[in-house]
Amino acid sequence: MAFTTLISTAVLAAHSDDPAYVVIDCRFKLDDPAWGEREYHAAHIPGAAYAHLDRDLSGPKSGTNGRHPLPDAETLAQTLGRLGVTDNTQVVAYDQDNGMFASRLWWLLRWMGHDAVAVLDGGFARWTAENRPTTSGGERATPKTFRGARRRDMTVDAAGVAAILESGSSMLVDARAPQRYRGEVEPLDRVAGHIPGARNFFFQQNVGTDGLFRSPEEIRASWRATVGDIPPAAVICYCGSGVTACHNLLALEHAGLPGAKLYPGSWSEWCADATRPVETGDYDASLRPR
Repeated sequence: MAFTTLISTAVLAAHSDDPAYVVIDCRFKLDDPAWGEREYHAAHIPGAAYAHLDRDLSGPKSGTNGRHPLPDAETLAQTLGRLGVTDNTQVVAYDQDNGMFASRLWWLLRWMGHDAVAVLDGGFARWTAENRPTTSGGERATPKTFRGARRRDMTVDAAGVAAILESGSSMLVDARAPQRYRGEVEPLDRVAGHIPGARNFFFQQNVGTDGLFRSPEEIRASWRATVGDIPPAAVICYCGSGVTACHNLLALEHAGLPGAKLYPGSWSEWCADATRPVETGDYDASLRPR
C-alpha cells in the first residue's frame, strides 16, 4: 500500500527497517536557514536524510522569481537520487511539527510524477513526544537513480495568473496569515497585500490543536466556507514563496479534493514587478467583475 498524503508515526515506526521506505527531514526556519540542519545533526529519526529548503528544494533566485523558485527538474531529480529516492520508493517527509516545509517536498515529488510520498502527521514533535527513537550526527543515503516525469499541468506562472485576473476563469487562494493577506504587516517581502481577487485560507487551519491534520470532513467544510462550490481544478494556490501553499494542496488531497494548481513564484514573485496590481484588506465580492 502506497501512502500518498499523510502517514502516522505508528505506521512509520512499523516500517523503520523497511528498505522500500526513505525518510527525509525537512525542518527549517525562514528566519534562521541553518536551524533545521543543526537540529537534524542534534537529533533526527534514524535513517533520515536531510533536505534543505534553500539548497535542495528550491532553484536559484534572480531577484524577480520569488524567494523559493522551483528547482530545475533535472537538478531536482539528481537531488532526489542523492537522497536515496528511486521511482519505486515510498518517501516520508517530516519537519518540526505541522508539515509546512515537508509539504513542499511532498508537492515537488508529485510534480516529478512520484505519488508514493507522504508527510509525517505531527512531524518530529509528535515523534519525540511519543518517545520514539532518535539518533544524532549526519547520515548519507545510498545514492540511487531517480528519473521521474514532470507534470507540467500542476503549475501556473505569473503570466497565467495575470490572464486569470482578466478572465476570472480560476480562483486564487492565498495561504498566508490573514494579517499578511490583508497587507497589515509584511515581514518578508517588499510590498504588503495580496493578488487582486484572491481569497484567504491560512494553511494553519488545516491542523488541529493536537498538531495533527484535521479530518477530511473538517477540511472540506472549511474549504467550502472559503471558496464555495468552486471545483479544485479551478483553484490556484499561492503563499509568500510557494512553500505553505503546498500545505493547502496537501490538505485538499487529504480531504479528497484533488486537482488544484500551484503558483510557485507566489507573492514574492508577483510583488517584485511594480506594474502588477496589488490589493489590500479583506476579500470583497462586490468589487469583483460580474
